[in-house]
Amino acid sequence: MKVKQLQKKTNKTSAFAQHKNLSIQFSLDGFSFCISNSETNERVLFTKYSFDKSVNSPELLLEKIIHIFAIDKDLQQDFTSVSAVHQNNLSTLVPDEYFDRNNLAPYLKYSVKTLATDFITYDSLANINTHTVYIPYVNINNYLFQNFGEFEYKHHSTILIDKVLEYSKENTERQFFVHVLENQLDIVVCKNEQLIFHNSFSFTTKEDFIYYILFTAEQLQMDPNEFYLTFIGAIEKESELYDITFNYVRNIDFIKTKSNFFTNSEDFSNHSNFILAS
Repeated sequence: MKVKQLQKKTNKTSAFAQHKNLSIQFSLDGFSFCISNSETNERVLFTKYSFDKSVNSPELLLEKIIHIFAIDKDLQQDFTSVSAVHQNNLSTLVPDEYFDRNNLAPYLKYSVKTLATDFITYDSLANINTHTVYIPYVNINNYLFQNFGEFEYKHHSTILIDKVLEYSKENTERQFFVHVLENQLDIVVCKNEQLIFHNSFSFTTKEDFIYYILFTAEQLQMDPNEFYLTFIGAIEKESELYDITFNYVRNIDFIKTKSNFFTNSEDFSNHSNFILAS
């Protein structure tokens, strides 16, 4: 398990000690957390644990998280508030007009393999009159509740879409965002705060990666020689994924985040860890 951390110098006042927020993000590939000042919203610490290989079940993920909590003293303190982000591809979007909170399972049956015992929940994307319906890792939620009491949680795609729509404000051209995770990519296409397309794809090779990008562009009748592709997340210019994309898409850039927390960091780029720390 690899660990990377960024800590900003801050005044160690008693006021800060009493006003700390903890934000957590986890998947079958890793675990990250960010601590911020709840009064100023200033981020002061970010830590990322990358597993040597993906775990294949929520039970094994919980074992990893329990170990991290046992060895990381930054997690062994009191927080003003705690929030968690469930990162997986067990989700779908449902427009409000078709949404029934009392009957969630049918929304997932065509895209996600579900069991009768699965707990299904939803987030609201109020700005676009849509809900994210998804399966959270209930065992992780239970563990966090045991540690912190009440906390808020959302699916990673809910936060991603909300943030990306904000970036699309007053832009009259369609924008093509690719959010890169370990073995997964999210594609979000939007225009002036209106969502046109979102989907998550699992990939194992660079060829898989570019296929999903080009297939989506073709379905939306977007010319790779004309549209602008904006990368977010775990991708750098010196990478196979960037190189193969550049072979097919003419205009590529990285998202310009509003946060400068990762500026001058040797381990993290400003466009990385967009959901948790941007």
